[in-house]
Amino acid sequence: MQRGLLFAHPTQNKQEETEYTIITQLKRCLASTLDHFYPLAGRLAVKAHDDYNTVSFYIDCNSGGAEFIHASANITVSDIMDSIHVPAILKNSFFTINDAVNYDGRSKPLLSAQATELFDGLFIGCSINHTVCDGKSFWHFFNSWCEISRQGTSSADHLISRPPIFDRMCLMNDIENDIPIRFPLFTVQSWEGYKYNPPPLFERVFIFTRENIAILKERANSKTAKDDGNANFTISSLQAVLAHVWVAVIRARCLDPNEETRYRLAIGTTGRLDPPPPESFFGNSAVSGDATVKVNKLLEIGGFELGAFLLNKLVTSFDGAAIRSHWKGWVEKPTVKKMSNLSASQYTLVTGGSQRYDISGIVNKRDGKITSTPGPIPGSIGIEACLSAKTLKALDCFYFFLLWYCFCA
Repeated sequence: MQRGLLFAHPTQNKQEETEYTIITQLKRCLASTLDHFYPLAGRLAVKAHDDYNTVSFYIDCNSGGAEFIHASANITVSDIMDSIHVPAILKNSFFTINDAVNYDGRSKPLLSAQATELFDGLFIGCSINHTVCDGKSFWHFFNSWCEISRQGTSSADHLISRPPIFDRMCLMNDIENDIPIRFPLFTVQSWEGYKYNPPPLFERVFIFTRENIAILKERANSKTAKDDGNANFTISSLQAVLAHVWVAVIRARCLDPNEETRYRLAIGTTGRLDPPPPESFFGNSAVSGDATVKVNKLLEIGGFELGAFLLNKLVTSFDGAAIRSHWKGWVEKPTVKKMSNLSASQYTLVTGGSQRYDISGIVNKRDGKITSTPGPIPGSIGIEACLSAKTLKALDCFYFFLLWYCFCA
């Protein structure tokens, strides 16, 4: 799991001084942040059980250490921002351990950060082993790092406003007897030497303005309420935009109308569990589910309004009972999907990030990965589409899709 932040230098005439100060402070403050998020400085460890057929994993807080790299690149902030597609150098050179998978956390750092100096800015790329935490917890760590950095190196205490809570018992209702989670030994052995090599893909960011989002949302809600005869639900702005993208991408791919298409969403559990986990819980607590429909029904009959309805139905179906049932089923029969399997179908789109969780980096990429971020204009949404060159070119010719986004970033 990788996230990145791009900054422009505040003043050009103090660039050299600014770079030295920022890099030094980032490194020192990262060490202080790890005092709070100490599991990120550990390594994955494997425990074999007495039955000789199963193993379990845990984080060995052995102070193996996180990684911090200082690099430089001969490009400017505008080289990144003005590019039609996300520059290859950002994906390939601004993040570390790009070739690693979660299983490699036995020997490789669970956290690796790289600060890359640009001519007129700084890019901070951060990679975290996904077995340790989800996107929400990732940003909890990143924001805490920023909070300590703002305090400056003169502060000795380096306190943070939201200390992480690592106790997982708040998630363990009805499944505590199934802990530790046991993986079949033959499954774990199949991970040895596995590497994910993504196919040739391009990323492009489309910005939807507040005004266009409001129109899409209103259309989706009014049409769905009329057809369904039920006005007791509300399709969100993000659901409306993702449904619009779903229709556009499936149309651009020219797929068999009789086949089934699916949209896989990662769904946060905050506010859905009773009692809810602490806001500062650090770990993995998300679930995922699929909205499915025949291609011809999505494109020719229901349109994006149907897509929005299906996404809304999927999200609302995950109440506390459904989430715990989902977790219990996985704990009883745990499986781990390889990235190559997730990337296999042209009929599938996947969104793992939301507006609150920006995302970038090569290890997150697969054909059909759609990521939403806050747009540069208040109330806008940025959609990063990771697709083949052929699909992106077809989107440029799809008038209905072009009509609703404002510009490319």
